[in-house]
Amino acid sequence: MTVIYDLEHTTTYYYRQPVAFGEHRAIFLPSAGRERILSYSVEANVAVKVRWKMDTLSNNVALLELSGSAKKLRIAYRLKAEHFGIPEIAAFPLDARAKTVSVQYTPDEWIDLMMFMRPHAEDPDGSVAAWAKHFVAGEQVDTLDLLDRIMDSIWNTFTYQSREAEGTQPPGETLRFRAGTCRDYAWLMIEALRRLGFACRFVSGYLYDAALDGGEVGMTGSGATHAWLQVYLPGAGWRAYDPTNRITTGFDLVRVAIARHPGQVIPLSGSWLGDVQDYLGLDV
Repeated sequence: MTVIYDLEHTTTYYYRQPVAFGEHRAIFLPSAGRERILSYSVEANVAVKVRWKMDTLSNNVALLELSGSAKKLRIAYRLKAEHFGIPEIAAFPLDARAKTVSVQYTPDEWIDLMMFMRPHAEDPDGSVAAWAKHFVAGEQVDTLDLLDRIMDSIWNTFTYQSREAEGTQPPGETLRFRAGTCRDYAWLMIEALRRLGFACRFVSGYLYDAALDGGEVGMTGSGATHAWLQVYLPGAGWRAYDPTNRITTGFDLVRVAIARHPGQVIPLSGSWLGDVQDYLGLDV
């Protein structure tokens, strides 16, 4: 199954008086895989020069050199692409060593996965570790059941709160408030699973929602940037988990970039020159 979609992502920053701009970094173009890029563009309301680079995880990064000064900076990405779905992950069964917790990685896998296994966020009161460990009480815990129960716990007991502010909540804060955005949910689940010995990576992209074609919203987070996670399970490979919508199959998830932590894949980031008081806010 395939679908052709159009995407437009516009960010507008507002300032009290004209300010100058430093280089900005944009991540919006899907990497090779289940996307075929038909056309794309990057536009700004000031003169812009675009150059591309690929980072260490093969993410496409646009570097924007902005000229002049303005009271408003508007940057828009436009993309037309063909998205290819994948079959149910059951087509890739888990190896025996991955079926129960703790998953056993080979020495070679350890070397390759080490950066995705080490917890990145601090857990000063141990609440994230304690929350993770209560899911593995018992003599033998089924891996897929564990992952489903953690995802279901977030989906059933947390409150989704849309937020345009930059950054991701610390996992402990998301756990304490039982609330957050899709990126907060994904980051909490990643850091909890890392404390149980799983290799996990943060995924940034978009959520394809067929209901949008009819002017409705069918899934939480559609029509905006979206975030979820992938867990490496020997035999099955990198398996997607979206705790915001409680889905694991890959067709609805349009992957743009992967990272060790959310700060590596902010859709748009950069600098400006002026007084701190000049900044008035942004719209996305």
